[in-house]
Amino acid sequence: MATVEVKVPQLSESVAEATMLQWKKKVGDSIAIDEILIEIETDKVVLEVPAPAAGVLSEILVADGGTVTAEQLIARIDTEGKVAAAVPAPAAPVTAGASVPAPALGAAGGSMAGVAMPAAAKLMADNQLAAGSVAGTGKDGRVTKGDVLGAVASGYAPKSIAASSIPTRDSATSLPQVAAPAKANDLGDRPEQRVPMSRLRARIAERLLQSQSTNAILTTFNEVNMAPVMEMRKRFQEKFEKEHGTKIGFMSFFVKAAVHALKKYPVLNASVDGNDIVYHGYFDIGIAVGSPRGLVVPILRNADQMSFAEIEKKIAEYGAKARDGKLGIEEMTGGTFSISNGGVFGSMLSTPIINPPQSAILGVHATKDRAVVENGQILVRPMNYLAMSYDHRIVDGREAVLGLVAMKEALEDPARLLFDI
Repeated sequence: MATVEVKVPQLSESVAEATMLQWKKKVGDSIAIDEILIEIETDKVVLEVPAPAAGVLSEILVADGGTVTAEQLIARIDTEGKVAAAVPAPAAPVTAGASVPAPALGAAGGSMAGVAMPAAAKLMADNQLAAGSVAGTGKDGRVTKGDVLGAVASGYAPKSIAASSIPTRDSATSLPQVAAPAKANDLGDRPEQRVPMSRLRARIAERLLQSQSTNAILTTFNEVNMAPVMEMRKRFQEKFEKEHGTKIGFMSFFVKAAVHALKKYPVLNASVDGNDIVYHGYFDIGIAVGSPRGLVVPILRNADQMSFAEIEKKIAEYGAKARDGKLGIEEMTGGTFSISNGGVFGSMLSTPIINPPQSAILGVHATKDRAVVENGQILVRPMNYLAMSYDHRIVDGREAVLGLVAMKEALEDPARLLFDI
């Protein structure tokens, strides 16, 4: 039997380990070369592991949910298309609060009758139910969580049902899908469910705490009349879309206005390295993007050299990649300044947290018609509240306030962006 090994891809220098998500193939399945076998989640990105050769998946060495390191052997492929024996996937290490993984299906046609799904297996163990004592109603006779709950509700089990369990990875996507838990006897109508953080979510939490504990964060606010931008956008939208194949969004204006201000006040584009202030001679703008896995911040490299159309296309590309979990590590590494747009969700005002080691971040919010006073008259204008958080260790209030004013002036008179004034 000619065997080819499947290994974990090389991880970035800052990533020590990763988590196996869901095998897309089982032992005995035929595999085409470069077909995706499994996705592996790090604290930054989700990596796809393609098949290095065509054949039959003969062995799985690390099950769903297992922890792996770079270059670790996780499976083998029989390139001659034969499977000597069905090799079940090994159980992932069980930690406190984790469910017991279900055994992998053997050769094609193997029966799964009586086999408990991970969440069901944990509930059976918690309630001292012997294997095979609960009839399965799931696919191929598998025992589901609902089957166990039904058995306990009928008085079969000697113990009360555990209040929480970890969702299985048998869903259509690689991410755990959290369903509303069934009512538990000991909680009545007050159910609970415990779900482990993903690596990305844990990393986000770590970075936010790091930012708040190491930076002296202050936030300055200002309001912007968005009418000039909206009028210009409306005037050129049709021609712009016909010429460039994309619509003019507001984010390209905010990016251009930010770069305009950063050129005037370079400390806002700087970062802290120990006791040194690093002034960057380039403008790599991070755009905060929400994704199913959590908040990610892909970078617009050399944003000062990008056109409006290039910015809009790149942001759209990053948004699509974020939704599909396809952002690469290199696309989220670095950055000298960040923009967070809570306005797309309806936020009126917020205080964004700095993305270390950067020294500032701009928060953009929803544009709403509001009453404002102009020349002694009360008028209705489309207003947007901008918020800029900055690291007071290196940025003084003067630079922060004047930097935000420069952004405001560029948005209220977009012609300034053409003449760099």
